[in-house]
Amino acid sequence: MGKDKNKKLKKASVSSDKISEMDMECLDGTDQDIKQPSAFSDGAHSSVQRLNKKLYESELKKLQSDLVRMQYWIKATGFRMIVLFEGRDAAGKGGTIKRLTEPMNPRGCRVVALGTPSDQQKTQWYFQRYVDHFPSAGEIVVFDRSWYNRAGVERVMGFCTQDELERFYQACPQFERMLVQSGILLLKYWFSVSDVQQEARFQSRINDFTRRWKLSEMDLEARNRWVEFSKAKDVMFTHTNIPEAPWFTVEADDKRRARLNCIRHLLSKVPWEDMTPPAIQLPSRPEQGEYERPPINEQFFVPNAYPYD
Repeated sequence: MGKDKNKKLKKASVSSDKISEMDMECLDGTDQDIKQPSAFSDGAHSSVQRLNKKLYESELKKLQSDLVRMQYWIKATGFRMIVLFEGRDAAGKGGTIKRLTEPMNPRGCRVVALGTPSDQQKTQWYFQRYVDHFPSAGEIVVFDRSWYNRAGVERVMGFCTQDELERFYQACPQFERMLVQSGILLLKYWFSVSDVQQEARFQSRINDFTRRWKLSEMDLEARNRWVEFSKAKDVMFTHTNIPEAPWFTVEADDKRRARLNCIRHLLSKVPWEDMTPPAIQLPSRPEQGEYERPPINEQFFVPNAYPYD
């Protein structure tokens, strides 16, 4: 099998208008390198060789420990933080958000993933429904897609007018400068994925019925408009990559590296100190007095489908 793959790789040719045979060879074998990514790659993707799993898990554990320490500091100091995750469908935003937020206290770290605006919200100031979710003192808010929907999906799919788009380009930098001047740390991450990897991830979702819900008709339509989304992203960066809130691109062809690199970068942008409280010592329980519990046969129990040995 290995020799047959090598023969196919030698014969494969790279074409700018379709996924190359060499790239297709790597769709199922994600531990291999793509030596020459497709011409439609959304960034400087040099390889999709996956990071060693043991190294990934070890590094993730360390970074998640730092995230917990960082949150103690944010709560103690009243720091406010907004993190935006943008990028193409299947770029790995959701997986990174999950690893970012899972070790932290959900009372101080919220994920916001807004759906289609209602008829009432469509009549509001465009940024209004996002402002409702902004952090209070000591909070972190993570947006899984954000107000940049206007410069991406809405523009490409024709859900906004040209006038609305131009007003967004003008207002967005001013809006974000106001946030930063008010003391909020605003981090904007763009997850960059090649068309080859996006295709592989779409196919993986199709093959796994438990993940098919992740692939919508809108995703398939966006797939057909790859170049239009590229143009929209480039124009968006031109208008909104401001010094107060620059864009940070995460190369996301390898999900493991993308997660670690993003979390590490986020930690470096927060001036946190280790304020982890000392471990408490549990005192002895006080006397509980006399109390007789009701008969156990009067309660309903969930059946144990996994008997003890």
